[in-house]
Amino acid sequence: MSNFKNLVEKLKGLKTQDMFMNDFFLTWEKTDDELNAVWTVADALRDLRQRNISTKVFDSGLGISLFRDNSTRTRFSFASACNLLGLEVQDLDEGKSQIAHGETVRETANMISFMADVIGIRDDMYIGKGNAYMHEVADSVEAGYKDGVLEQRPTLVNLQCDIDHPTQCMADALHVIHEFGGIENLKGKKIAMSWAYSPSYGKPLSVPQGVIGLFTRLGMDVVLAHPEGYEVMPEVAEVAKKQAAECGGKFTVTNDMKEAFKDADIVYPKSWAPFAAMEKRTNLYAEGDSEGIKALEKELLAQNANHKDWACTEEMMKLTKDGKALYLHCLPADITDVSCKEGEVDASVFDRYRDPLYKEASFKPYVIAAMILLEKFKDPAKVLEQLEARGQDRIFSEK
Repeated sequence: MSNFKNLVEKLKGLKTQDMFMNDFFLTWEKTDDELNAVWTVADALRDLRQRNISTKVFDSGLGISLFRDNSTRTRFSFASACNLLGLEVQDLDEGKSQIAHGETVRETANMISFMADVIGIRDDMYIGKGNAYMHEVADSVEAGYKDGVLEQRPTLVNLQCDIDHPTQCMADALHVIHEFGGIENLKGKKIAMSWAYSPSYGKPLSVPQGVIGLFTRLGMDVVLAHPEGYEVMPEVAEVAKKQAAECGGKFTVTNDMKEAFKDADIVYPKSWAPFAAMEKRTNLYAEGDSEGIKALEKELLAQNANHKDWACTEEMMKLTKDGKALYLHCLPADITDVSCKEGEVDASVFDRYRDPLYKEASFKPYVIAAMILLEKFKDPAKVLEQLEARGQDRIFSEK
């Protein structure tokens, strides 16, 4: 049996009905079957594209993207995913909208959705705001659909919020699954999700939170490492602790980077801002306190500078399993003597893992496309079979 047929047969055995006409907010809100379905559909779509088979399941329609923070990988991954399925992408530029003139979220959401099938949102800057905004958009289009304003109910994909970065972490996990030869080989493997020094401040908490919120589902030994004062959201740490207990894994927190790296199979050194500081920043912005924001930035940069030894160096990598742990990063990384004077990772370490890092990033368009397909089709396995049977060339072939 071909790999593609194996994937389709696997998908048939997974319960995905609750994903249909639904949204993707946080990974820990999804069942094991639903997470496995995303990875399975992502691999199946990649298989079809590698065989030059078109995967267009939409003849027309829009994928609306709203990015309230800068992005390269996720922005282009969302555009690639929509295009892969046959949707055209339209960015919502809030500066060119009527939001400044008092247009409500409900009104905006409905006005952009007349012919939209999916909405992708990145809103990761302010604690307590991003995920809540995504839910408000989803609730608004649901109401519009039920009221007959919209002919179809656009579903939503979280492209990064203040709590989780599901498309990134699901792509990270699929990369790890491939690198270790299957999800069944991840049980007991140690992953160190570690804070690392950066000469900038205010990086979101959603990647470390997303990693501990997902990899604890896989029965792994998940270690969260950070200096004192760089804690993540306590409720997410509780989710990780609970999931580790349920899935036969471990979840520990340490203030020692070396302890986290010791015998680790996977390392993920990444800077983030302290949860308490992100809360404070959110309040300062709400109050319009520009001087307070400047003072906080200065304070956090000084705080970061006290922990320059928290870096993924060659010496640190030697502590890992056989000195060859898989190095992960969501990119862009702060590379010492390349993108900054001192940063998260040594240039020699980054260069050695450059190709695997780019490969890691390459899973994201397929993960997003899989989320969309599962949200829009009741029988995704049948859709995949029909795509292969149709066999339409993606690139015109001379015959």
